[in-house]
Amino acid sequence: MSRIGKLPIHLPKGVDIKIDGNIITVKGPKGELKQEINPNISVKVDNGVCTVERPNDERQLRAMHGLYRALINNMVVGVSEGYKKTLELVGVGYRANANGQVLELSLGYTHAIYLGLAPEIKVQTVSERNQNPLIILESCDKQLLGQVCAKIRSFRMPEPYKGKGVKFQGEYIRRKAGKTAGK
Repeated sequence: MSRIGKLPIHLPKGVDIKIDGNIITVKGPKGELKQEINPNISVKVDNGVCTVERPNDERQLRAMHGLYRALINNMVVGVSEGYKKTLELVGVGYRANANGQVLELSLGYTHAIYLGLAPEIKVQTVSERNQNPLIILESCDKQLLGQVCAKIRSFRMPEPYKGKGVKFQGEYIRRKAGKTAGK
């Protein structure tokens, strides 16, 4: 039996789960999320507790059991509390500016990078003197938030020699020694 799939999902106040065939809709104070699930996996909600069950111990169904339980749990946490990620720009002249749902990045290229964000994501930039600029992203959808963070990070990955690039706040970049002087 899947240890993750067996765990019940406790629904906080204000969170509502609707099951329509194989589409699950989770509604809460921070938003609404939908997820399509495999028809063989059954989801039951009673007395503020959601459980995910499978009909047999087939290998594919065992894998999906834990997966869908985790996805539903992420949706419940997202619509009740939300998710937040902070990116840090490390490098001379690296800047970020948010204009509505458009993020403008200056990352040492000859041109600025403009990234349009989905309406579900709230973006905020912080630039303080003698501090690295920060990009703060918030959303109720964990998958979308992670995807956007990965996209922003891909514009200038942190490099191991000087540590310059876009990194998550608190992330440790393993540093390498540079070239040594000739003999």
